[in-house]
Amino acid sequence: MKFHWVMDKKLRVFLVDDHQVLLEGIRSLLMQAPGIEVAGIAVSADAALEAFQSSQPDVLLTDVQLPGMDGAALTREVKRLYPSVMVCALSMSGDRETIGKLLDAGATGYILKNTGQEELLQAIRTVARGELYFSDEVSAEMMRALASRKEQPVAPQPVLTSREIEIVRLIAKEFSNARIAEALFISERTVETHRKNIFRKTGTKSVVGLLKFAMEQNLL
Repeated sequence: MKFHWVMDKKLRVFLVDDHQVLLEGIRSLLMQAPGIEVAGIAVSADAALEAFQSSQPDVLLTDVQLPGMDGAALTREVKRLYPSVMVCALSMSGDRETIGKLLDAGATGYILKNTGQEELLQAIRTVARGELYFSDEVSAEMMRALASRKEQPVAPQPVLTSREIEIVRLIAKEFSNARIAEALFISERTVETHRKNIFRKTGTKSVVGLLKFAMEQNLL
């Protein structure tokens, strides 16, 4: 899969948070970070959507709790209108229900507001590459949610080949197609074919969806 952000241009980030002080603080931090520029800021989802067409950001960093349209609804709308924009959620809460809503909406990053400067920048740069990024607390909560899930009868799941399972595990480790090809001694075109078959068989449409499927099926 190819992503729109390339290394030789600045990464444009749009910020949404209804707390003006926090919003200004993050903007100031990002303006000092190499290779990053602030494409715009907004204190509501409606204001963000209005500004998006002209701002053309690469990454949306959005608060989860917003007045009116919340962060999940904003994420869903942004991914519908601007599918190439990557979304990282910023929240005070790491509860599993909120995390699930944002992931289902299309976010590929989820960090807590108590995160430090370096992790914030790492999260933004990681999701810009089309990879997943979760704060340690968020990852731990996702694992607890899976561990506490009660056994329920489920429909038969599609069978993946051993090679496809290998590729799923490497995708979960955030390997690019090139790194997967190198690790398995196959061509990138073959990797891409396997990825298409994996998404088709599992009925998933994103890496996040595939990761959730893989965890539910104990493939990781």
